[in-house]
Amino acid sequence: MSNYLQTVESVYEQAALQPDANLCCTLSPVWNLPDLHVPRIMLDMNYGCGSTVNPRDLKSGDSILYVGVGGGLEALQFAYFTRRPGGVIAVDPVAAMRDKARANFLEAAKINAWFKPEFVRILDGNALNLPVESNSVSVLAQNCLFNVFVQNDLEKALAEVVRVLRPGGFFATSDPITPTPLPEAFRADAEARARCLSGCQTFDEYIATLVAAGFGRVELRARFPYRVVTPIEYPSLPEAVLLESVEVVAYKVPDGFDGPAVYTGRTATYIGADEGYTDKAGAVLRRGIPVDVSDAAAGRLGRQADIVVTGATFHARGGGCC
Repeated sequence: MSNYLQTVESVYEQAALQPDANLCCTLSPVWNLPDLHVPRIMLDMNYGCGSTVNPRDLKSGDSILYVGVGGGLEALQFAYFTRRPGGVIAVDPVAAMRDKARANFLEAAKINAWFKPEFVRILDGNALNLPVESNSVSVLAQNCLFNVFVQNDLEKALAEVVRVLRPGGFFATSDPITPTPLPEAFRADAEARARCLSGCQTFDEYIATLVAAGFGRVELRARFPYRVVTPIEYPSLPEAVLLESVEVVAYKVPDGFDGPAVYTGRTATYIGADEGYTDKAGAVLRRGIPVDVSDAAAGRLGRQADIVVTGATFHARGGGCC
């Protein structure tokens, strides 16, 4: 095992034994769902930088794999939708974290009449070698984990994601990103990498890595401030850097008409004299109605004089014509 991965496991082992409020910055669950009650310990151990759970994406028949179980918060939220034994599989290489998650699920069962601990199956394993069969899950999720990997390992982890996802399935992911490339001296800080700081990619790098892994459709669901790292904490930084968090859903589907379809919240609106416009990709725009489009399609459609294209909001809603 690489030295930096040993540091990662050590940091999370300590976080399992003693909750670490400074490990990540998400303090409460995003979704308040009917009859879902989260044990306080899960909130204290919410080692994430956003949310990978979105009710509009999920259905009862999903088979969900969660990588890096942590305190179990998001696995519990996913189990809310599957509600069957083994509907959620949670993988973690840290024995202390697996044990703590099991205990937390017992607590969750006491305060949630619908939940049973066997709804979440916890396995020993890591993101570089997922202990499940190929094409076996419809949803795979990770939160504030993949940014700890160096590039070669990140590519291996994403290849594993693609391997285990069924065709048409999706990867829900949340990680910190950086506005500018981080200094190599900071990136070499294994402790800061384990704490989801020094391993951050830029936004363009993050999206490009997902596309290169083979995801034909990528939707940016959210982008917001995460944490400021400063030279006071990390002298290898020449100046303070505001890190952001992104929430992304990437689908195991073929490329679209323009190649991989990356949605960043852009729209196209036909304003011409006809009732609508149909482009060479088969996309139909009704006059006056904004339609979500990929960045590539926005570039193509924006060349038409009677189509208005808006810029990225970094909050794609899902769907979209092209």
